[in-house]
Amino acid sequence: MLIDGKRHIAHFDLDAFFVSVECLKNSRLKGKPLIVGGSGDRGVVAACSYEARRFGIHSAMPVRLARRLCPEALVIRGDMESYSKYSRLVTDIIRDNTPLFEKASIDEFYIDLSGMDKFFGCSRYAGELKKKVLKESGLPISYALASNKLISKVATNEVKPNGQLEIPFGQEKSFLAPLTIGKLPGIGKETAYKLVRRGVETIKTLSDIPIEMLETMLGKTGVDLWRKANGLDDSPIVPYREQKSISTEQTFQTDTINLKFLHAQLVRMTESIGFELRSQDRLTGCVTVKLRYSNFDTVVKQKTIDFTNSDHILLQTAREIFNKLYDRRMLVRLVGIRFTRLIPGNYQIKLYEDTQENIRLYQSIDSIKRRYGEGLLVRAVGVKKA
Repeated sequence: MLIDGKRHIAHFDLDAFFVSVECLKNSRLKGKPLIVGGSGDRGVVAACSYEARRFGIHSAMPVRLARRLCPEALVIRGDMESYSKYSRLVTDIIRDNTPLFEKASIDEFYIDLSGMDKFFGCSRYAGELKKKVLKESGLPISYALASNKLISKVATNEVKPNGQLEIPFGQEKSFLAPLTIGKLPGIGKETAYKLVRRGVETIKTLSDIPIEMLETMLGKTGVDLWRKANGLDDSPIVPYREQKSISTEQTFQTDTINLKFLHAQLVRMTESIGFELRSQDRLTGCVTVKLRYSNFDTVVKQKTIDFTNSDHILLQTAREIFNKLYDRRMLVRLVGIRFTRLIPGNYQIKLYEDTQENIRLYQSIDSIKRRYGEGLLVRAVGVKKA
């Protein structure tokens, strides 16, 4: 039961997660400018230490530029297996010590502490949990406690690294007011440019604009930003459930031996669940293809891969598996594909190898699909007929 109808939402965010894990594995890396990412000239920064950030280095920056900004920076390819392991460890700690939580990504969590004031005090409880995570995992973590998810997330970003902050009820707007609009979730570069051109640089200025004017200027996005700028957010905590797989399959009306058609269906299905994977901020480490022949014999083959959610990697893998799996000249009645070994990860790139061009391509494709529907933009090979 809520006390006076108030919510107490904590946002916990592991500090420079990939870098912190690497420092646990090799203590000599602590305190040094460190980059986790692709080592080639066209690679990008997946994560960097706070020491590296002082030189202006940030995620998604080309590694070659990061090297120019800080020639002494160490570049590590990274290890998603280790990051997944430590993410599960912290998840288990939070699961065992909180009544309700949402895992927002591989390294951040929303925790609903509403009603716990009656027993412990939410501030004290959140502080104890912070200490527990550090003690049992070795990983530094920051948190903020507020009345909703929006305020707690923004506040956490203000106190990282290794910080903690509570925004009292009724102080949401005053906390947000002096911050720049870029610190408000949901404001991308294009929207920020439109607002700054009109003299809107702080969240206070944004909150003072009539909602009707923002709607005229930005459509539904404007309404959403007005609510956020005014500290309003009633989004619920979505209870964490460990999803084991994402899959789809297609049974054909007529059994077929047309390989171009079968490959087209495989492409269509892979693209579909690849988009679903990215929409859920997940990565997969195993691809499985299933075939059922006209005599109902069913064969399955899988391949373990580096964690990814990039279509070109998933499509290449699916086709390789299919070509090894289809070893009979027999009609096929069903094709299926499944992604397993899922881990949280809000990266729409193959973390350590993709270029900025690939990153922008995937972001643009997914943006179009979210806005106009998944079926609007597909590869040409995926629409072949039987």
